[in-house]
Amino acid sequence: MQSTVNYLWHTDDLLGQGATASVYKARNKKSGELVAVKVFNTASYMRPREVQVREFEVLRKLNHQNIVKLFAVEETGGSRQKVLVMEYCSSGSLLSVLESPENAFGLPEDEFLVVLRCVVAGMNHLRENGIVHRDIKPGNIMRLLGEEGQSIYKLTDFGAARELDDDEKFISVYGTEEYLHPDMYERAVLRKPQQKAFGVAVDLWSIGVTLYHAATGSLPFVPFGGPRRNKEIMYRITTEKPAGAIAGTQRRENGPLEWSYSLPITCRLSSGLQSQLVPILANILEVEQAKCWGFDQFFAETSDILQRVIVHVFSLSEAVLHHVYIHGHNTIAIFLEAVYEQTNVAPQHQEYLFEGHLCVLEPNLSAQHIAHTTASSPLTLFSMASETPKGLAFRDPALDIPKFVPKVDLQADYNTAKGVLGAGYQALRLAQALLAGQELMLRGLHWFVEILQATCRRTLEVTRMALLFLSSSLGTDRFSNGAGTPEIQELKRATELRSQLRTLAGVLSRCSHNITETQMSLSSLSSELVKNRDQVHEDRSTQKIQCCLDKMYLIYKQFKKSRVRPVCMWDTYHSTACQALPCPYLGSEPANPGQVKRNVRT
Repeated sequence: MQSTVNYLWHTDDLLGQGATASVYKARNKKSGELVAVKVFNTASYMRPREVQVREFEVLRKLNHQNIVKLFAVEETGGSRQKVLVMEYCSSGSLLSVLESPENAFGLPEDEFLVVLRCVVAGMNHLRENGIVHRDIKPGNIMRLLGEEGQSIYKLTDFGAARELDDDEKFISVYGTEEYLHPDMYERAVLRKPQQKAFGVAVDLWSIGVTLYHAATGSLPFVPFGGPRRNKEIMYRITTEKPAGAIAGTQRRENGPLEWSYSLPITCRLSSGLQSQLVPILANILEVEQAKCWGFDQFFAETSDILQRVIVHVFSLSEAVLHHVYIHGHNTIAIFLEAVYEQTNVAPQHQEYLFEGHLCVLEPNLSAQHIAHTTASSPLTLFSMASETPKGLAFRDPALDIPKFVPKVDLQADYNTAKGVLGAGYQALRLAQALLAGQELMLRGLHWFVEILQATCRRTLEVTRMALLFLSSSLGTDRFSNGAGTPEIQELKRATELRSQLRTLAGVLSRCSHNITETQMSLSSLSSELVKNRDQVHEDRSTQKIQCCLDKMYLIYKQFKKSRVRPVCMWDTYHSTACQALPCPYLGSEPANPGQVKRNVRT
């Protein structure tokens, strides 16, 4: 146990560890309130005095809901080490969220927007106070749950932070190499002497890498073997990146560099959000400072996204649910153009249904007149032009299942279990999207058929009224050869008109018959659609996948537990001292070497 005057903690309650300090979960001695304490080690005191006190001064200057609060600065009793007492975030960090297999391909859209909102707000507070963080990364963005269960993300770890105005420079290097600006990477990681000075834009680069990581579940710049194995190639990828590219990879050893100008197809963000986000990433992941955005433009563009409202549009021709991001003050004409960009259905060909009714959108009206939509109750778009159905585009989750290592290796098996589980969650999401799309498709078609049936009924009613009128007209004296002796010319005209009316009556009669047959076909189609919707509701595919995932998760959890706690493998079980320990390949019960070998081979 360790303590200060007011706080107490155990060294087993480690939350995180860095080069100069460790963070523990602690409690207030009087109230029992949970806090986080940052305890500085011997290495921290070898730094210059002004560097040692900088973090205290920075934290005292900041006060924002998206920045971890500093409660006190105290000292331990024995060694008199400095201790920062800070707000405790019970839900780990953004990195721990991204490390979950469920988020192997990035965060869901709602959660990503929360991260974006919190990071932008926190960084805006830093810039208002003239602070540069210099170590932005998912591990330094803490998460806690609000009173209503919503996520709140907070910037933390200001050990590298310092005061710096927009036009000032610094020369010292800090940060984590995967998130480092290339100029800092060159000097800090490659150890190449250079005289470059760095500005606040280094935080923008780190934010870009962090946002890409949050959106996709992976880093944007990955050489063959990983960023820490091939550092020279890592530097090449970041510095040779073409303008507009947001990611670069090397798929094989000594292979070419491949660039990407969009987020991967496995990304869980909608195409509407991606179209807003990609230009921001492209302009802050820019090496040349002259081309890179400043914070003012970054805040303006991200705030523009966060201030937009989402209109959910389900395209019948694609069977895809779209998220259309617009401002409330935009006109409906702008909304129609945004729909065109995502669906390729021209505004003049767009027709909408909402909750079973035709929805007429006047281009000159404000977008605020559009009905409130949700993912389960979207606007249903159908095109008046003949188009080839597209369908949902996706990557087969089976392609993302990692290869099984042919030898017993706890770390490799843990990684395999995690990768397989991540692909399983992706398969579940895909199945859910396909079922939801099928449901929306059948529902939209059912509404469309109902509207056609109503149109047929109205048309049939008008046709029958016209037939009654013609029948009564043909039976009047005006067209008879009875009383009176009309002029020859007038008689001819009356005869011709009578013939035309009879022809028209025949046409209307056939139309009436065709409409009646169409009604029967539509009624049959409507019944078929209802039957198909019932089958969709009865589908148990997602429940079966979830059941498999639950079992896979238990296996993954066992490997994760065993990886943290050193466990003997089968080839060390010959030692009698090891035979009482649990084996991750057999469960929690002790096992003999022969049994372990047989199970491993199996």
